[in-house]
Amino acid sequence: MKYYHFNHLLQSTGWHSNTWVGVDDDGIIRYLNTSPPEEPVATEYVNGFALPGFQNAHSHAFQYGMAGMAEKHTAGTNDDFWSWREAMYECALRMSPEEMEQVATACYRAMVRKGYTQVAEFHYLHHDKDGKPYNNLAEMGERLLAAASASGIKITLVPVFYQKGNFGHDPFPRQRRFISATIDDYFQLLDDSAHAVTHYPKAQLGFGVHSLRAVAAHDIMDTFHQGPKGIPFHLHAAEQLKEVDDCLAYLKRRPVEWLLENLPLNERFHLVHCTHLNDAEVEALAKCKAHAVLCPGTEGNLGDGIFRLTDFHRHGGRWSIGTDSHISLNPLEDLRWLDYAQRLTTHKRNTFDDGAAILVQQAILSGREAMGNQRSEYFAIGHPLDAVIYQADEPLLQQAGDHALQAIVYTADASAIRGTLIDGAWTYRNF
Repeated sequence: MKYYHFNHLLQSTGWHSNTWVGVDDDGIIRYLNTSPPEEPVATEYVNGFALPGFQNAHSHAFQYGMAGMAEKHTAGTNDDFWSWREAMYECALRMSPEEMEQVATACYRAMVRKGYTQVAEFHYLHHDKDGKPYNNLAEMGERLLAAASASGIKITLVPVFYQKGNFGHDPFPRQRRFISATIDDYFQLLDDSAHAVTHYPKAQLGFGVHSLRAVAAHDIMDTFHQGPKGIPFHLHAAEQLKEVDDCLAYLKRRPVEWLLENLPLNERFHLVHCTHLNDAEVEALAKCKAHAVLCPGTEGNLGDGIFRLTDFHRHGGRWSIGTDSHISLNPLEDLRWLDYAQRLTTHKRNTFDDGAAILVQQAILSGREAMGNQRSEYFAIGHPLDAVIYQADEPLLQQAGDHALQAIVYTADASAIRGTLIDGAWTYRNF
């Protein structure tokens, strides 16, 4: 057993001071108490505020390799999501499996340094540069798993079905590395990915479709109904106004409206972005218990728009955060911008009753469900010790007193992190 003594540890009920946590050789918590163990044990004192490790619910690791590529804007042109996408294709088309592993390793290590302990990798860069499947269909997925192993982060690999160029249109040549032509092709890829996941003990499997525009409607329904049971299902939805208009023209429904009518949306569903929702969609999505996955760094960078978080929360909606194209990798920065965007549109400061607590709670608990994990307590006996620790002697935190969580969420950055524990071991330490 390895014992830690935290001077501050956050549970769903609030801060617990002077808490001892004992973990076994697998990093599972076997002792959790505000009193030390009765028997004499070696204990590591950790002078910091221990929060549960953050869950990154939406990642395209390869896009970490295009930093700045799409930020050169030519005067007089209309640069938007669709022009950004061309730069993304350029990055995707040049990346070898070896480069994928290198870029993903750097990306995942950066996540760990910022306090993420698990990532859902929304993976669609499947094939070689000519669009041909590798002999090992899961080659690129295995590279992502190897990157996660090298960085120490836990990963939920989500191989996604990508079939079309747009609603009713064949794929474009620059999308050739993403494409599974049929549902059978996708399920073979998913099966091989499921086998690959078994070789990395910190990996799990999810599945899904890229979006309504990228897969035929009947195949979306069949993918969910014929696919694995009991694991999370991810997809992009309603990110762009053009996407909404195209969906209305082709399917005669808005994207989230179509999903609500044609799939049994529940807590297994994780809908990424959902930027453009009407009143009925906001309320129905919240009440069906499906999760929104919000990526404010990328959504701001791409000019997507602002998710209606205030209204969604009022209806009991659940949501997690992701870094998507990795413009921002600090979970606290993304949580702040989720709140600040609502303040800017409502002209009020109290988006939530207790902003910091709700922001953290949603990011942790809904983030866990995006990974395929369901547990409501932040730290509990029988579960892994995954935590990010912020320095107790950081000047802004040292003076915080009973508003420590608020000080962390609204002021802290990566320099305040003392270290990140994954499965009870220091995967990153800054001391």
